[in-house]
Amino acid sequence: MTAQIIDGKAFAATVREKVAGHVTRLKEENGITPGLAVVLVGEDPASQVYVRSKGKQTVEVGMNSYEHKLDADTSEEDLLALIDKLNNDPAVHGILVQLPLPGHLNEDLVINSIDPAKDVDGFHISNVGLLGTGQKSMVPCTPLGCLMMLRDHHGSLSGLNAVVIGRSNIVGKPMAQLLLGDSCTVTIAHSRTKDLPEVVRRADIVVAAVGRPEMVPGDWIREGATVIDVGINRIERDGKNKLVGDVDFESASKVAGAITPVPGGVGPMTIACLLANTLTACCRANGLAEPDGLTA
Repeated sequence: MTAQIIDGKAFAATVREKVAGHVTRLKEENGITPGLAVVLVGEDPASQVYVRSKGKQTVEVGMNSYEHKLDADTSEEDLLALIDKLNNDPAVHGILVQLPLPGHLNEDLVINSIDPAKDVDGFHISNVGLLGTGQKSMVPCTPLGCLMMLRDHHGSLSGLNAVVIGRSNIVGKPMAQLLLGDSCTVTIAHSRTKDLPEVVRRADIVVAAVGRPEMVPGDWIREGATVIDVGINRIERDGKNKLVGDVDFESASKVAGAITPVPGGVGPMTIACLLANTLTACCRANGLAEPDGLTA
């Protein structure tokens, strides 16, 4: 068996196209332009690249992009004051504070100072609680992207056995909640799980989000299972830098029914879903119908 490749790059392009269409209609019919504000504190190179990409894609789908770049030694008071200003700005529908923050800033305090309705990362404790209790919330972008791809591939996820490897607040836990919401039977596995290979072998769906390069070999994968690889790990192989996932793609792709590659799988979906969340937040703020197929 050779697995079907789930092309996240192509899927993300489709999501952005849908978002752009909704944005155009919002402008024409309601005179509203969704706005996304991104706050970057410090000079982290990876964060700078990511923020530039977010700003570029925001503009490309017709939204307003507001970038706030602050010095690494910015005080907590000043950062919180900026967030308060953005919370009260009607032109801003989504607020994202790029992580990680410099060590002197309390990330939990900063994230929880964002208006939950504008928390397009879905990290605010209120959104976490709403998601956990099956209520309408802002959903973290990476798990939302994974869910979209799974729904597209399977249609209904009802009754499928899903194993999420990893229990982070950013991916593992919200991913499990989303799968439960679609009536999967969900197991959250992690480093302390006994007989992890056997747990994974029972799964129709495997979502790997542990941050360990090629940790999951093909012989852990049930024949025909769908594998969503969230990991992005930079390793050196044959004297060259290479990006690999948390799953050993070469061996897993020989037994899986479908699999996301790294790069080109889950990664492109994260920013696409950030744009979708910003659109959703804008629609909710204005009492308009939410975009179909772009929410959990």
